Amino acid sequence: MGQDQSSVFDLAAVAAASNGGNNDPLLPPARYIGAPQKPSKMPYNKYVAYDKQVPFDFPERTWPGKRLQRAPRWCSVDLRDGNQALVNPMDSERKLRFWNLLVSMGFKEIEVGFPSASETDYDFIRMLIERELIPDDVTIVVLTQAREHLIRKTYECLKGAKRAIVHFYNSVSVLQREVVFRKDKAGIKKLATDAAALCKELEGEAKGIDLYYEYSPESFTGTEPEYAVEVCNAVIDVIKPTPEHPMIINLPATVEMTTPNVFADEVEYVSNHLVPRDAVVLSLHPHNDEGMGVAATELAVLAGGRPGGS
Repeated sequence: MGQDQSSVFDLAAVAAASNGGNNDPLLPPARYIGAPQKPSKMPYNKYVAYDKQVPFDFPERTWPGKRLQRAPRWCSVDLRDGNQALVNPMDSERKLRFWNLLVSMGFKEIEVGFPSASETDYDFIRMLIERELIPDDVTIVVLTQAREHLIRKTYECLKGAKRAIVHFYNSVSVLQREVVFRKDKAGIKKLATDAAALCKELEGEAKGIDLYYEYSPESFTGTEPEYAVEVCNAVIDVIKPTPEHPMIINLPATVEMTTPNVFADEVEYVSNHLVPRDAVVLSLHPHNDEGMGVAATELAVLAGGRPGGS
């Protein structure tokens, strides 16, 4: 938020004064050929521009001068996030058919579900493990909120797996800090580090599993990049990854709120400030609310990320 705002709700006056951005002095005067466009009935004066919600400027960007030279490292989340988007989510039989398709396509990281939140997902993951349906060169990913009882159930679900990535998350955005969690920045960061500490503690119950970790600052696009870095580095400090055994930091565009170039700037900023950078895989989770998910991903890959999507 801007320096003069103490709350996300203080932006309402900014939105009204800007007339939906139409009063921006940098805009050229309206000129028409023929009849002017009819104004929209959308109450755009209620909303404020993204750069007023999350002020950020990154003139040090280098990604525009880069080129894609090779295929990125992919992670499929179709069985989890894609499944959540369906009106009628897949049952275990349909999930297994989809799993076999993803494996045949060559995916080496597959997010298989949210076992602590869905009994169907829990049973499906147990089936994969118990029937030994996971190829040796494929790593499964399981998602959990940064909440103790959900993390514990996630580890319970993984018993007997050869290798897995535990993906934990909590929202860090300006809006959700204030409206959902009603916590300050320190309180939100503690949610993340407490979850990381519990994951490390539960490693004793996951003997025989080659465990890796992934952390997502959910609603990254609604978060100050400097604060997202602060939380991610705090989590990294608890997990203590190494170049030989790295962890994943995943940047989700939970709501696509801006243009692809701004997202790429934010990704490059985070990439430049993670410590230790050589022990972290920077991952991207694009959404497509504004229809620019593919473009945002391609530019963010130039900026240092790798895609995971459905």
